[in-house]
Amino acid sequence: MSDKKKSRDSQEKKKGGWGLIVKLLVAIASGILVGQLSFLPEVILQIPITFSAIFGEILTFFIPLMIVGFIVKGIADLSDGAGMLLGITTGLAYLSTMVGGFLAYIVGTNLFPLIINSGAAAEGGIEELEPLFEFPVEPMFTVSAAIVFAFMFGIAISWLRHKKGSKAMYNIFNELNAAVTFILEGFIIPLLPYFIFGNFINLSYTGEIFSMLLVFAGVFVTIIVLHWVLIVGWFIIAGLYTGKSPWMMVKNQLSAYVAALGLMSSAASIPFNLESARKNGVSERIREFVIPFCATAHLMGSVSTIVSSLIAVLILNDMPVNIGLIAPFIVVLGVALVAAPGAPGGAIMSALPFLGLVGVDPTGTIANLLISFYITQDGFGTAANITGDNALAVIIDKIYIERYAADDVEVKPVETD
Repeated sequence: MSDKKKSRDSQEKKKGGWGLIVKLLVAIASGILVGQLSFLPEVILQIPITFSAIFGEILTFFIPLMIVGFIVKGIADLSDGAGMLLGITTGLAYLSTMVGGFLAYIVGTNLFPLIINSGAAAEGGIEELEPLFEFPVEPMFTVSAAIVFAFMFGIAISWLRHKKGSKAMYNIFNELNAAVTFILEGFIIPLLPYFIFGNFINLSYTGEIFSMLLVFAGVFVTIIVLHWVLIVGWFIIAGLYTGKSPWMMVKNQLSAYVAALGLMSSAASIPFNLESARKNGVSERIREFVIPFCATAHLMGSVSTIVSSLIAVLILNDMPVNIGLIAPFIVVLGVALVAAPGAPGGAIMSALPFLGLVGVDPTGTIANLLISFYITQDGFGTAANITGDNALAVIIDKIYIERYAADDVEVKPVETD
């Protein structure tokens, strides 16, 4: 692929990312406004609500297919290569993702009750509007069945690839993953603003939305601070292990962080992150392996954002947030998001199928709030992801040089210019 084509693709992703956010913000604002127009006949308001109900049924049908399409390939890909270096990188990426998720849980469950009035979302007092008609679409199999199927076949396909040399099953599920991604990016995500518009009309009509808006401002700030705690923490660990300056490495990372904010895609941010890795003294072989790999396998920012947002909406709706309920969700999310599409909103849409693990309807009002809140700050999660990638690359580079490289290869210093 030529540099010109890469540049054009990156520009298109950036434009598409901000375009989705603008559409979502317009949908939310319009839904709130229209829901307050009391002079309109209820039947007018029920038209977009009916669309949202039908779209929700389609989502219900599609969600088990997403689980199979993402998890099977995610597990098979994580096992690909089976080399020691890949194993170390995969282990560190998953560890970092889990740390992000569980730290978000600890912060959310201890801080959010202080700024969120538990059960505030249910204080509207007015019954919500019903759709004009229903169009039920039954899924081919349940979410639970999809999860069990996906894990069983993901492990089995990985075994077939590496022990039997067979790729037939992998190719089938690889194409299923591509088909699911195509539907998600070409149909589901583009229609999200209309789906959210109808649901926010109902939230505004019942009065629930006004108790939520102030809450999310505090949650948004908390998430960004949490991201930087994770980022600085990993660079301090990398600095202690390698003897490099954490602060200089963070400084070298800032240009890639800002690029990721705008691009909202870890994959599109790879060229910027490779340059930051070079400045941080990561060897060419390691940076050209770790940075692209972690762009899909390391999701510290995305998972911490999803978990924080989830804790907030659960508290807002007076639902349980105990560790026994949230922990399986975090653990599964760390695997499922590996195969998520790189488009803006891809992470939260890939998380939807697993909301049932915490008692949330993937097509209901709570899921809508989660989608809306996550996508409006998706760039910060992506920026945290790719910044963490570089901290891991610094650590892995030293492991490689000490254990696997030739004796004359040394850890390169950090550029200070």
